[in-house]
Amino acid sequence: MVSRAYSVAFEGVEAHQVEVQCAVTPGLPAFSIVGLPDKAVSEARDRVRSALASMAIALPSKRITINLSPADLPKEGSHFDLPIAVALLSALGIIPEDASEGSVSLGELSLDGTLVAVTGALPAAMAAAQDDRTLLCPSASSPEAAWVAATQVIGAKTLADVVRHFSGQSPLPPSLPGEVLSPVSVLDMRDVKGQERAKRALEIAAAGRHHLFMVGAPGSGKSMLAARLPTILPPLSPAEALETSMIHSVAGILDQGGISRARPFREPHHTASMAAIVGGGRRATPGEISLAHNGVLFMDELPEFARPVLETLRQPIETGKVMIARANAHVTYPCRFMLVAAANPCRCGHMFDPSQACARVPNCGEDYLGRLSGPLLDRLDLRIEVPPVSFTDLDLPADGDTSATIAARVLAARDLQLARFAETDGIRANADAHGKILEDIATPDDEGRTLLLKVAETYGLTARGYHRVMRVARTIADLAGSETVRRPHVAEAVSFRLTTKTA
Repeated sequence: MVSRAYSVAFEGVEAHQVEVQCAVTPGLPAFSIVGLPDKAVSEARDRVRSALASMAIALPSKRITINLSPADLPKEGSHFDLPIAVALLSALGIIPEDASEGSVSLGELSLDGTLVAVTGALPAAMAAAQDDRTLLCPSASSPEAAWVAATQVIGAKTLADVVRHFSGQSPLPPSLPGEVLSPVSVLDMRDVKGQERAKRALEIAAAGRHHLFMVGAPGSGKSMLAARLPTILPPLSPAEALETSMIHSVAGILDQGGISRARPFREPHHTASMAAIVGGGRRATPGEISLAHNGVLFMDELPEFARPVLETLRQPIETGKVMIARANAHVTYPCRFMLVAAANPCRCGHMFDPSQACARVPNCGEDYLGRLSGPLLDRLDLRIEVPPVSFTDLDLPADGDTSATIAARVLAARDLQLARFAETDGIRANADAHGKILEDIATPDDEGRTLLLKVAETYGLTARGYHRVMRVARTIADLAGSETVRRPHVAEAVSFRLTTKTA
């Protein structure tokens, strides 16, 4: 007789159903696991044996075979401990067979039978809901899984709790979703003195989800501006929060099962490897661009990043997804992020200051920013220079709009875009518009079109650059509450595209 339990195998953020079959047959005593398990799964037999021994359950002197079906799907991770134990307990008649087959389980077992939290509980709950099964997982992982309201989530602390639950001795209550985290930021855009043009560029970028490139001397406030960008971004919608949390669940960085409505803000160091930025490694885990999905990826000192790392960003910026191809895995992750990059004008950073510039000006700046390829720069919608702030400006009291005021304008512009693209799949902001959709919403009036064509011809804009100017102009019109893209909107968009020293 073969008993069955169910679990999942992860491929990116997708969870594929795995049937865990257990057969206890006559023969020499043995405990084997088949079905393409990795090292962590193969070691489950020792953890399961010890956990059962802690409950005074002795394994029979027979041959125990665990098969993970489908056998050609790689099985990785310690979360197979619990489904293997459930299938074995069902084969031994300790828990009812229908109970083990009616749930999807995942969890790592300690030697004393305690269940340890594992990654991926949220996508596992999605898979359980599709199969109309209950999800059984460690209590530490249950709050994040319980956000999937379409299935019942049961959290257990020990394997003994699982046995008592399935046998009806002490049923476990359904788990409740974790808290909606609302981090409080003490940062405010008003803290930045001066830099009005840079603040305007940040507002436009936030309103349309446009990519931004800042060039300026050290200490001019580039990092300070970027750090305050999350304070003007609208909160994640429920659908976006679930998308982002599924990636964070697979990566194991969800905080106590809570889901945050704040948009991610990732700032990798320039020494980060390609696998860290794009994703990869032995298990093809998500990289920074996927962890920044629906949020911001801030890359300070952009020219210092390795050239191959920068070039790998070109396709994800365009498509909003990245496929990690390895010998043993082909995984696709979503990565629709807003790239905010910063750089000094040259290696020393003082190219624009005659009193401190070196003797290699202007060649030093051309060599330094020349590390950035033309195709990559062509994908950055807004390019601005961030000049040094004078000491007199630093002595002035804080002025200008607060983050809350700017955020209200950004939210109003985003709401216009959500209504505009409500019937269009895959488009949520102006930066995603393309083809006929872009022409319908962003074609300027006659004066604006004349200006745009003249600029494109004079400065040799690429087709990509031409369309990106149209997208930015549409966002500027949204901020102004204008249904039509007019000449002033095009002129401002062009001014952010043709910054001489960063072009």
